Amino acid sequence: MSDLDPAALEEWKGSVGRSETRAEVLEHESLRRYALAVGSGPKVEQVLPPLAHWAFFLPQPEDGDIGEDGHPRRGGFLPAISLPRRMFAAADISFEAPLLLGREAEMLSSVASVTHKSGQSGDLIFVDVDRAISQDGDVRVRERQTYVYRDMGSPAPMPVPGDGPVEGELWEPGPVNLFRFSAVTFNSHRIHYDLPYAQEAEGYPALVVHGPFTAAKLAAFAELEGRLARFSFRAKSPLFLGQPIRLQRGEGEVRAVRCDGATAMTARVAYQ
Repeated sequence: MSDLDPAALEEWKGSVGRSETRAEVLEHESLRRYALAVGSGPKVEQVLPPLAHWAFFLPQPEDGDIGEDGHPRRGGFLPAISLPRRMFAAADISFEAPLLLGREAEMLSSVASVTHKSGQSGDLIFVDVDRAISQDGDVRVRERQTYVYRDMGSPAPMPVPGDGPVEGELWEPGPVNLFRFSAVTFNSHRIHYDLPYAQEAEGYPALVVHGPFTAAKLAAFAELEGRLARFSFRAKSPLFLGQPIRLQRGEGEVRAVRCDGATAMTARVAYQ
């Protein structure tokens, strides 16, 4: 049974179809800093880093428009959903043409859907946002991002390493890696750098590795096999600072696996 106000739910659903357009020049140095933060090479003029479009069109809240959790305050383009936790849960990205650095680009964003689900974990609100980045009149990247809003829930336990080794390529981000990724993506969510807040306010046992950071590492891992045409990821479990992460490859997918063997993120891939 849901505790949500039906009138509030209808108001949130009323945001479907809302859109906004932004334009900016795709600067080399912004992309170079992003590339270094995700562990890619600095010569972005020659090779674009994984998910390069995430270096641009960053959020731009003023100080007074930032909430207690570090996210922009609720409302504005996205619906003002009252559930306390907001997470970037998934994305489906299509790479239709390379981005042109040093040139202006335009991004059209629109709210595609607002969906309510209720289960054992409580109320969940899923918001899908479609984004299309264009240059010279041609769409170069299409992306559907999915955000999930939910109640605080119970504190998350620290994963306990399994008895046997977890196979795959080792990735062990440190606190500086998390800080650099937050900086280059202008992500001020406090669970990635403020340990007392992460533990006391949001119930995490340690700092949380960014979902987009994990997705970027998985995209780079996938690109060892070829140039991506499509990359669709879904977060399933949190990853925590101080624990090893393994990147694995399967049939048509890549995944990030925790030290306890749980799959934290999966991504379906297609190549050009």
